[in-house]
Amino acid sequence: MEKDKQLRNEILQRLENYQTQDDNRLAFHLTPSVGLMNDPNGLVYFKGKYHVFYQWNPFETKHTFKCWGHYSSKDLIHWEEHPPALVPCEWYEKDGCYSGSAIEYDNKLFLFYTGNVKSEDGGRETYQCLAVSEDGIHFDKKGPIIHLPEGYTPHFRDPKVWRQEYKWFMVIGAQTTSLDGTVVLFSSEDLEHWQQEGPLAGNGISLPNYLGYMWECPDFFSLNNMDILLVSPQGLKAEPFKYENLYQSGYFIGKWDLKANTFVHGDFNELDHGFDFYAPQTFKDRTGRRILIAWMGMGDEQEQSHHSIKRGWVHALTIPREIYLEDGVLYQKPIEELKQLRKKAKSKKLTIANEQMEVPLDSELNEIYVEIDQFEGKQFEIQLQNNCKLIFNNEKGILTLERKSFDQVHVETRQCKIDKLQNIHMYLDRSSLEIFINDGQIVFTSRFYKETEKNECIVTVEGKSKFSLKNWSLHPYQIKNLRF
Repeated sequence: MEKDKQLRNEILQRLENYQTQDDNRLAFHLTPSVGLMNDPNGLVYFKGKYHVFYQWNPFETKHTFKCWGHYSSKDLIHWEEHPPALVPCEWYEKDGCYSGSAIEYDNKLFLFYTGNVKSEDGGRETYQCLAVSEDGIHFDKKGPIIHLPEGYTPHFRDPKVWRQEYKWFMVIGAQTTSLDGTVVLFSSEDLEHWQQEGPLAGNGISLPNYLGYMWECPDFFSLNNMDILLVSPQGLKAEPFKYENLYQSGYFIGKWDLKANTFVHGDFNELDHGFDFYAPQTFKDRTGRRILIAWMGMGDEQEQSHHSIKRGWVHALTIPREIYLEDGVLYQKPIEELKQLRKKAKSKKLTIANEQMEVPLDSELNEIYVEIDQFEGKQFEIQLQNNCKLIFNNEKGILTLERKSFDQVHVETRQCKIDKLQNIHMYLDRSSLEIFINDGQIVFTSRFYKETEKNECIVTVEGKSKFSLKNWSLHPYQIKNLRF
């Protein structure tokens, strides 16, 4: 308890000493008050509120100290920031309270997380841990509930828990001793005593080919009578139009035989084709929607080139997205609640033939929707804030997102194949862009830093196009400050 109190006081002192303004701080995304934010954790609806926990290092913008930061909201628009739910003060978590999940049961909130322990010689220990709360704010740690089983390295983490057929199940991201990525399944009757059911999916288990040396942040759920496994594999080699980031996040669709613990599934499909998307987690809300939030970041060599590092913070979470399954594709669309952020709409119906047209934006916070009625020609392009370009090459069927790198040295791109461009739905924050193509069939999520004070959208067409463009300036999220 003394270590817990000491760490919380140090975090509070850090927050009190941090007073700086930053024009790049996101306005309708969850961001850290100070320090580094990464994986969303413990997404859950509990006692009338949505709870979003996240990996947080309040002391610096590096992946060192990790606790669980905490936001809650009644409507996913008005947020309250709370003291950290978990800080690493016990022996089994001394080097970090790593990622995990949350469930509501018996009118209590249960957090499952990975306790990380590092030794001086570079070794590592991992423990799957439990903490319980009556009010959703203060948590009583129960300690480790699962120790590392044989056949796996200490890269064994990120428990995701759910209830099915009167039993609790947990998937954990893992690496085998043969250095293959996999997901391991456990079951429980009481949430405290867990039995290993064996591997659920992975290299040499449900896949004939290699798909990375470590699978992080698994999530397992059903949509439209199909079972879906989300996972973030590490170690995939880039291919044309695939796996272009350092690490990937995607999904398998299949059928799970609960009794035999066999998951027969199709190919791995990426969830997002942008620069900054990782560690997605979903939860079912009170209305039955399946909502996804991901880390809007990517741990790579450019991370410390973020402009915000100089201001003492880095990274954010994506906007909440409802996901649904259609024709073997996991679609993502912004949740309906985000419409509450809209100000008065501006609409235009346009016909452009081999020309460029500027569409002024009234704000740096925008929702933009483009419906393409007709396009004949080579290329349709939208440029935002003189940095990001979305380019559709009609002849090659290629969709490209282009931005200038954080270090401002070169232009970089992410690409995917697409048959037809029907509509473009974009959420533009001060330094982030989320693009939903064809009703969310394809998504690009990226951070960027604008190079002009002018808020602008420029449409360029090589050929002829008829389209409508609707733009809403947006209100920022309403967030109450951290309370201790």
